[in-house]
Amino acid sequence: MTFFTISALKEQAGEQALAAVIACELQSRSQRQTKAGKPYLVLTFADATGSFNLNAWSDAPLFEAAQGMPDGTVVRLDSEWTQNQYGLNAANISWERLTGEDLEAFYAGDAATAEKQRHDWDTILTLLASVKDPRLSALAKHFIDDLGAKFRRAAAARKNHHARRGGLTEHVAQMMRTADLVCSAYPYLNRDLLLVGVLFHDCGKLWENQYPEKGFAQGYTLHGEMLGHIPLGIELVNKLWRDVAESPVAKGWLPLEPPTETVRLHLLHLIASHHGEYQFGSPTLPRTPEAIALHYIDNLDAKLEMMKDAYSQAGELADGIYEKQFPLPANLVAPLPAFEEPPLIAKPASDDQLF
Repeated sequence: MTFFTISALKEQAGEQALAAVIACELQSRSQRQTKAGKPYLVLTFADATGSFNLNAWSDAPLFEAAQGMPDGTVVRLDSEWTQNQYGLNAANISWERLTGEDLEAFYAGDAATAEKQRHDWDTILTLLASVKDPRLSALAKHFIDDLGAKFRRAAAARKNHHARRGGLTEHVAQMMRTADLVCSAYPYLNRDLLLVGVLFHDCGKLWENQYPEKGFAQGYTLHGEMLGHIPLGIELVNKLWRDVAESPVAKGWLPLEPPTETVRLHLLHLIASHHGEYQFGSPTLPRTPEAIALHYIDNLDAKLEMMKDAYSQAGELADGIYEKQFPLPANLVAPLPAFEEPPLIAKPASDDQLF
């Protein structure tokens, strides 16, 4: 059976009802109350491309059925879908659990998303192979060897941008491409430090925004909730650094310049400061050129990803004007298309050319 992906459903659903079938995994549910005091459930469903919330009202059959579904249940939802500024809505919905080949096909994920993430992973490995500083190179290799599989399952966020299995790989790969180009424009930047800083800036999200080995439901961990990804990232890098410093590969590091301890401190600073402001969770402010560059590269990729999603999901208020999507600051305007050369018009043949 062919299913819509969640991202495709968000792109195509609008004010007019769209009849579509999707396959998705129940990620979580929470019980709420209406203003009249009636209970309802907020169900979060996910697949390889993203997630969405669906309200199950107390007088609807889905309310009772969802109470008996454990988290991680994979279902087929057949409905007439609409979408407004608050998200997707479903009318005349029916459902059934997926089994057999349909279930295995669901777990295999969306082919286009999987191919993009494979390409992004190759980008990360290629750019890391170009790092010349042996300390940073060894640290990155140790991380990839030990935690690469976990890294490739993690999301970059719980919502707003790259909030899907493998989203962290997409986010880091695009940031690395940008960082590489920025270093070409600003050659005084320490390229090795910036590239490895991009790799590690969100490494705490391996615990804060992690997925199981099979499935698309993003879970919660005590470490992620109680510490957050910045302290976790600092702790992880310190642990990996000690591992590498005690290994045979570190025997020749003592005479290297800049000193090894200074390199470690600058890398930790990139992780600690990448949110840019105290109010956004950074325990310190960016204090080096690489820290400033990393902060803005991170913010740029997140904002452009949000805008891409917003254009595909927002309702059109007027010709070329789209309704505001949280957390972007204002209504969106359709971007200006790239200039295209006009087609060449063949000149009519002269009388001399007719014979």
